[in-house]
Amino acid sequence: MAELPNIRTGRHCVFAMHVHLVFVTKFRHEVFTDRHLARMEQIMRDVCADFEAELVEFNGAHDHVHLLVDFPPKIAVARLVNSLKGVSSRRLRQEFPDLVHHYYRTNKLWSGSYFAGSVGGAPLSVVKQYIEQQNRPA
Repeated sequence: MAELPNIRTGRHCVFAMHVHLVFVTKFRHEVFTDRHLARMEQIMRDVCADFEAELVEFNGAHDHVHLLVDFPPKIAVARLVNSLKGVSSRRLRQEFPDLVHHYYRTNKLWSGSYFAGSVGGAPLSVVKQYIEQQNRPA
């Protein structure tokens, strides 16, 4: 197992699950500065740790953020996303009063939608070919 990178083990499974997440601000307002993003990264790392997940990579712009998260199979991506968005929104609005005036009507930092894409492992074409080449019993 040691020679395979990014492989984790559970009690009854071996896994390597990664998801690419993108969150955009409500109304696509351009509100983030480098200090907001630096604090947000730490908040999101803490949330991931609570879920036994790891924030592998984080970056953002004025109106959105990208995350690469390594997570265990017992975690539903939607549940992880809800916590990441909820906790980061609440803490950032508490710690940075300058963010509050952008969202005085809705009191929400994030748009209700998000992007989640599975990443890692072999390309789909390789997995499909592997499955096609399996010896089916007669």
